[in-house]
Amino acid sequence: VNGIEIYSMKIDSKVTSRFAHNIITSRAVNRGNVHKEVFFDVELPKTAFITNFSMTIDGVTYPGTIKEKEVAKKQYEKAVSKGQTAGLVRASGRKTEKFTVSVNIEAASKVTFELTYEELLKRQFGKYEMFIKVKPKQLVKDFEIEVNIFEPQGITELEAEGTFITNDLQNIIKKTFSEKKGHISFKPTLDQQRTCANCSQSVLDGDFTVRYDVKRTAPDNLQIVNGYFVHFFAPTNLPKLPKNVIFVIDISGSMSGREIEQTREALLKILDDIKEDDFFNFILFGSEVRTWKETLIKATPENLDEARKFVRGIVTEGMTNLHGGMMRGIDMLNAACEGNFVSKRSASIIIMLTDGQPNVGVSNTGDIQVDVKKAIGGKYPLYNLGFGYGVDYNFLERMALENKGLARRIYPDSDAALQLQGFYDEVSNPMLTDVELNYPENEISDLTKNSFKHFYDGSEIVVAGRFIDNNQNSLTVDVRGEGANDALSYTTQQDAEQTAKEFQEQQYIFGEYIERLWAYLTIEQLLEKRIAATGEEKENLTAEALALSLKYKFVTPLTSMVVTKPEGHGNQDGIADKPIEGRDIFIVSHYLRSQVNSLQILAFTVDGDPHFIISVPQKKDAICFNINEEPGAVLNLINDPVTGITVNGELIGDKRANSDTKIQNTYFGKLGIANKQLDLKLTVTPEKITIQNGNEKTGFTWLDSVTLQQEGLTLIINKKKDLVLKMGSGASFVIVLHQVWKKHPLHQDFLGLYTLESDKLSEQTHGLLGQFFHPIDFTIFEVHPGSDPKKPDATMIVKNNELTVTRGWQKDYRTDPTHGVDVPCWFVHDNGAGLIDGVHTDYIVSSLF
Repeated sequence: VNGIEIYSMKIDSKVTSRFAHNIITSRAVNRGNVHKEVFFDVELPKTAFITNFSMTIDGVTYPGTIKEKEVAKKQYEKAVSKGQTAGLVRASGRKTEKFTVSVNIEAASKVTFELTYEELLKRQFGKYEMFIKVKPKQLVKDFEIEVNIFEPQGITELEAEGTFITNDLQNIIKKTFSEKKGHISFKPTLDQQRTCANCSQSVLDGDFTVRYDVKRTAPDNLQIVNGYFVHFFAPTNLPKLPKNVIFVIDISGSMSGREIEQTREALLKILDDIKEDDFFNFILFGSEVRTWKETLIKATPENLDEARKFVRGIVTEGMTNLHGGMMRGIDMLNAACEGNFVSKRSASIIIMLTDGQPNVGVSNTGDIQVDVKKAIGGKYPLYNLGFGYGVDYNFLERMALENKGLARRIYPDSDAALQLQGFYDEVSNPMLTDVELNYPENEISDLTKNSFKHFYDGSEIVVAGRFIDNNQNSLTVDVRGEGANDALSYTTQQDAEQTAKEFQEQQYIFGEYIERLWAYLTIEQLLEKRIAATGEEKENLTAEALALSLKYKFVTPLTSMVVTKPEGHGNQDGIADKPIEGRDIFIVSHYLRSQVNSLQILAFTVDGDPHFIISVPQKKDAICFNINEEPGAVLNLINDPVTGITVNGELIGDKRANSDTKIQNTYFGKLGIANKQLDLKLTVTPEKITIQNGNEKTGFTWLDSVTLQQEGLTLIINKKKDLVLKMGSGASFVIVLHQVWKKHPLHQDFLGLYTLESDKLSEQTHGLLGQFFHPIDFTIFEVHPGSDPKKPDATMIVKNNELTVTRGWQKDYRTDPTHGVDVPCWFVHDNGAGLIDGVHTDYIVSSLF
């Protein structure tokens, strides 16, 4: 591709007792006769930590070094100031994070990239899963995936599959396992990689997944190596506990359409899986809170049929009274437990789904957290599902973790209903409650989490720790839990010699894996605790997690890896950061909420189709895009179902097509702004401004200088220049008049729209522009020359999409209506595809109001 040939790519995974050590090695050569930039792109599981990286160019190795984030940032910024930076190398997808680095190499030169990452494989639905993203982007002469697994307990099943695996490729996956060892290899030839005979496109594009499980002759397994231990707990053949589930569902206006349809679809499927011994109920919250039943209801066939009818009838309405919905659900569950309405030997769960932020009733998230934690009182877990990108995910995560649960983001894709159902399946079969794994306090230090509210069928509890005396070689553990019929209670013991015997025959096991497993798990749990912590506690957790990250060389949210390249090989420094799910969005949200006018959406046209600019203050940057539509089309720009404010714009065209380009330019020739609550409509054209209040109409021209104030409306017309409009307590708008020479052979007068105080609109606001009133974040990397030497291209990650964008300028006409001011921005092509929700034609409406 472009003179660069990847001639070798190997993914080598070694798994020992669920802990995976993965090395990706990619070798490339510049076949061209000039120096070229080579990119190394790898998508890693979100749960993994990068531990090492190096580039070898013509036999010389240049390593990455892991440093404290602030130290790395200063080194990176110093390089930026000298114009030497390769750009920030970080991005996030649904299941993965991307590591990207690039380097210039001379003609005929070779480069080898080697990346190492580690992760603890989690057990779900009875299997451990290892996920490998395969995307070489070209045919590779020597391509191989090799996975070696060693499990002291023995392996019971092993499978491998790929989303790109055809029938022809199925036979290439070689799979063997016996006793404690498993092996998988996948090594397609060049011809087997082709999408068709003689094609240059590669079929290798998708997910390669390995799943396995281990033998379980006992409910747990203890391993001791060099002063560290790991304890795996996953009992089988236990009777399932009855459960009491309350679903707290957001039905605010922003959930309308696809979101509520997918929620109904998921709930109907979940109702098919609820057992007859279970109790359940639905709490719905919009502006008001309503319940299906006043108490928890037993899942009899008759009640389930009635529940299905209720679910099919769920519709959206109002704002987001999250506090009211949560408290109603908690009170109901508390009443059922305290009144012995449900069995003492049952598992209680609250599952909340929301797509917005609280804005009715108690809307301060800190107050909601305090109330929820106090009401639950540690009695059962809370699971928060955040639908889409408008949620304050950080708040949902903090609240869930404080209440022994977890948060999960539900991505607004076509499979959202399956995501919801999949999460429910994970927690639908509780086997034990109040699980405690107790270790001798005088023997163990630095113990990871050892008490768990629930143990679910098909999962596994993992505890690791360090011996106070490094030479100690035995451990006794007391295990306690409450089951469906009686209490679980037993003692288990292990000594280091047993583990050592099991490991003697293994040549490929990487060193000190139990110590690294302990460090991985400890860092993961410290970072989790840190989310809900404040003040000194947060500082202590941060310091502890940072020290371990640096000691064991993990790229975590507290560390960065600085990649330094050799002189003459392009840009000098880049940073690999680990993104944090939801945190960047929260920071943006907090930033926006704390500043009036901080997010401005600018829509205007300049001798062409409607140009839109989205200013992103926290990036000190902007994104822009065009919409290409026929004259007469009406676009929905802003729609807020809560305040009742809508803004639509109608396109007009040139007087005729440009004879040079044969292109018909379009502009906003008419704007319609309405406030349903005030029964108010404002129509603006380049000729006149009309206000309709109920049945009364008032008209003005652009030759007037007007200041009009009446109930719910402030209108200021600046003669032949612009008008400023404020409706009720909603947002303010500026409409700029663009006048052209009357005898201009092509162009007509047109309008530009600018928003001010967008924070006055509700969280449910949407539309072509309104969707950007919610926090938005993006990452730019791989900046490289484009077709226009003055406008470089780059890769942008935004809304989990990877887009090719171009650096350019658009004009802001607020301060200079005649000439405008150039605003630099990243231009998104194809009518904003990948940036806007859906496609641009979704925003075409039938008329101005």
